[in-house]
Amino acid sequence: MSAISSDVDVLVAGAGPVGLTAAYELVRRGVRVRVVDRAEGPATTSRATATHARTLEVYHQMGILPELLARGQRVENFTMHRRGRVLTSLGTDYSELPTRFPFTLQVDQVITEEVLRERLRAAGVDVEWGVALESLDHDPDGVVARLRHGDGDSAECAAAWLVGADGAHSTVRKQLGIELLGESSEKWMVADAFIDTELPRDSLHWMHLSRGTILMVPFPDEGKWRLLDTDDVGDEDRPDVVRARFEAKMSEGLGRPVKVKELTWMSVFTIRQRMVENMRSGRCFLAGDAAHVHSPASGQGMNTGIQDAYNLAWKLASVVNGQAGEGLLDTYSAERVPVGEILLGSTKTATKLIALRNAAAPVLLPLGMALLNLLAPVKRGVERKILRGMSGLALHYRSSPLTVPVSPGTDSGESAVIEPGDRVSCSLEELRSSPGWQAVCEELADPRWKLLVFTGPGAPLEAVDDAHETYGDALRVCLVRETEATARDGGPRPLHDPGGRVRRGFAVAAGPSYALVRPDGYLAAKGPLDDGAALESLLQRVHLVPTRRGAAK
Repeated sequence: MSAISSDVDVLVAGAGPVGLTAAYELVRRGVRVRVVDRAEGPATTSRATATHARTLEVYHQMGILPELLARGQRVENFTMHRRGRVLTSLGTDYSELPTRFPFTLQVDQVITEEVLRERLRAAGVDVEWGVALESLDHDPDGVVARLRHGDGDSAECAAAWLVGADGAHSTVRKQLGIELLGESSEKWMVADAFIDTELPRDSLHWMHLSRGTILMVPFPDEGKWRLLDTDDVGDEDRPDVVRARFEAKMSEGLGRPVKVKELTWMSVFTIRQRMVENMRSGRCFLAGDAAHVHSPASGQGMNTGIQDAYNLAWKLASVVNGQAGEGLLDTYSAERVPVGEILLGSTKTATKLIALRNAAAPVLLPLGMALLNLLAPVKRGVERKILRGMSGLALHYRSSPLTVPVSPGTDSGESAVIEPGDRVSCSLEELRSSPGWQAVCEELADPRWKLLVFTGPGAPLEAVDDAHETYGDALRVCLVRETEATARDGGPRPLHDPGGRVRRGFAVAAGPSYALVRPDGYLAAKGPLDDGAALESLLQRVHLVPTRRGAAK
């Protein structure tokens, strides 16, 4: 294939939440993007609903969180029922995973996609519906995709890079010859319905029945619930039969009559647990269901895909904009494939727990839950373990090529809250009470790298100024001081940290120190700030290249 003259920087195949996240993050960094989808228009039927805490942090960084919070239902509990009894109600203990968003937000995927499309349209990019990517060629210079329109016409699109976010049956993945490895297991039925019930809407409700289990998930709409049946999957074409079956099962679980007023949608799906071994092939990338499919038991699919797209987009934009070397792109697969492996394990476990097919469960479950209710410390431990597997907050990049481990003897002697590879965050209480953490969280919404410089006697501020000047398009430099300081024209931003709470949060040593935070909010490195050569070496290690000072994209 001859050298390619690109029509766009990046072609995104797929306009679900993953493709839209990738496209928007690229566009807001100044990248030319085209988005195509074989569907004739936006989805109207309900799919994913759960948005977990880490994804809410991502939405804050993207600037779209307020719109979604206003249209979602917060969920903070998991209530277990059997034959009219509440066996237990598990709460949310985020004490070991500090976050500003200690809850799951139930918001219809249709709404999530709408918010992302509107932001993308405001940035000048419209989704091209009814345009299917049929085949592609790629070489070290770029990608040529053959696109077929709904009227049968076809055309070629040349792009420097391609993102395949085109779902579990991904054409991009098949064209690249990448295999989706794993297994398929049981079938479940899912339905959306309006129900007359007094159940608390800040909780998921799980019912153990004489046969199978039912899970109820609240929508923001009054009276609307997502229903999941792990046992009966027949009669999909007979809504009256399915409605009556759900009524009977929920009435058994809650011990009182339940009326399903309207069944708005239903589907039977096969649980698949599969993933690829590599998410990059040359100038082509896979993200979301194109790269890994999970059981819906703990609501991980959309969340994981959005985090794939967010991880990829800032790296790809950095390379397109000449702010980073191409080696940065190898870290995408290196970081996200292990995450997919972890989630395959956790969602497989969650599937077994939701279905609970153990023959001894009718006897052991009530006894176990009664004992759990009596042992508060054990119950809190169970809550914390569930959150670690579900919230996305425990996932880290400590083994990433982008992560610089702390050198022996350089910590402050305190128990470190944030280590290299961990996400940068604080608790809601700390956000409310600490001006320093308020400023740091504001900085996380900036799409550049963040270099937090904790000043002190002997700090090499000339080297810091040089970094600010040399890498300004890609690097945001903040001087963190316990006392207030006035910003210098064109210089690094002063960040007021009264009481040194940010310094303690990063657990950096006393004296001149630094914390280098990635554009996606994970800590890449921290340590003492010795001289300009060491700082320059660090920035080159994370693939940054010098650029002239300019406005942030």
